[in-house]
Amino acid sequence: MTQPATAKKSVQLSGVVVAESAVSSIDPDAGVLMYRGYDIADLTEHSTYEETAYLLLHGELPESDALEAFTRELAQRELPQVAVEAIDASAATASPMDLLRTVASMLSFGLPGQGSTEREAGLTAATRLIAQLPTAIARHHRRRQGLEPVAPDSALSYSENFLAMLTGVPADERTARIFDIVMIAHAEHEMNASTFTARVVAGTGADLTAAIVAAIAALSGPLHGGANAAAMALFEQWGSAEQTPAAVHEMLEHKEKLFGFGHPLYRAYDPRAVILKRLSEELSETGGEPNWFAITDAAERTVFDEKHLYPNVDLYSASVYRYLGMPTDLFTPLFAASRTAGWSAHVLEQHSDNKIIRPSATYVGEPRRSYPERP
Repeated sequence: MTQPATAKKSVQLSGVVVAESAVSSIDPDAGVLMYRGYDIADLTEHSTYEETAYLLLHGELPESDALEAFTRELAQRELPQVAVEAIDASAATASPMDLLRTVASMLSFGLPGQGSTEREAGLTAATRLIAQLPTAIARHHRRRQGLEPVAPDSALSYSENFLAMLTGVPADERTARIFDIVMIAHAEHEMNASTFTARVVAGTGADLTAAIVAAIAALSGPLHGGANAAAMALFEQWGSAEQTPAAVHEMLEHKEKLFGFGHPLYRAYDPRAVILKRLSEELSETGGEPNWFAITDAAERTVFDEKHLYPNVDLYSASVYRYLGMPTDLFTPLFAASRTAGWSAHVLEQHSDNKIIRPSATYVGEPRRSYPERP
C-alpha cells in the first residue's frame, strides 16, 4: 500500500495545535516573537538572562527583591560530586551534547521532590538545571583540553561566570552582554520539536528533569538545535565571502541541505536572526579573518535571491558563537543551556493540568493478512 500524497510533508504536524500555552507566542507574518507578552526585541535590549528565565518560569517580570533571590539561587552553580566524576571520567570520549544529557539526569539525584510533578518540586529542579548545566559544559570543555576546571563564582552574573569558567579569564563587559543577549534569544520558542518532546514526556507524569533530558536529546539533531553547528561547518568549507555565492548556488543546484534557512512557522524574517545578525556584524569589526559575518551575509543574500528564503536563528548564531570563541561542538549545548528555562516553563505548564499526549497515525502498511502455513 503506498503512502497517500497528502501525508507527505517536510514538517510533520505542521499547523496542528497540540496545546494551549501562555509561555510564548509567534506572529509568523510580522516576524514577532514574544515571551509572556514581551517582545523578544525589548527583552534582548533591556533584560538579563536571569530576569528572562524568571519571567518564563513565573509568568511575570520580577520585582527587585524577587530577582535578587532568584539570582542567588542561580548562583548555586557547584556540581554534585557524582556529576564531577562523570565529566572527568568521560572528558576524552564523550561529545559535549552526550555529556550534557547525562549530567542533566544526574542533577536530579537526591534532589528533594525527585519524581514529583508538583510545581515547587519542578521549580527546584528547573533552577538547579539552569544554574548548573553551564558549569558542566565549561568543566567538560576544559577537561578535554587537559586544563584545570575553573570554579564557578557566585559573585558573577550568569554570562560572566560561564565565560570565565570556559576561558579561564574574566570576560569584558561587552562580551558578557553579547553572550547574555544570545542566551535570551535562545531561551524559548513555542512548540518546537524539543519543547514538544518535553511536554510529551511530562504528559506521562514524568518529572521535570526527565522531560528536560528528553528535550536535550531532541535538540541534538541537525534538523533542530544541531543546525547552528552544521551551518558553521558550511561557512568553514566556503572559506570567504567571495567564494560563498558560487558554493551556495552549487548546493542549491544539487538540492543539498543549507542549514540556517527557512522555518516551519515564519513567513517573515526570524526576529531572533535580526538580533543575532546585528551582533555578528558588530563582532566582525574586530573579529579578524575569515570574516564570518561577511560569509554569512553573502549566503543570506544568495539564498534570498534564488529561493526567497529568510535566515532562521541558526544562521547568525553560528557566527556569533564563533566570534565569542566557542568551538563548534559547544554551539548546541549552549543552545540547550539557554533553552532550559523555556522547556521548564512548558513542563510546569503541562504538569499544572496534565493530560497524556497521544496522537494517532495513518496506517500505510499491508492490509490484514493470514499467517502462512509452515511445513
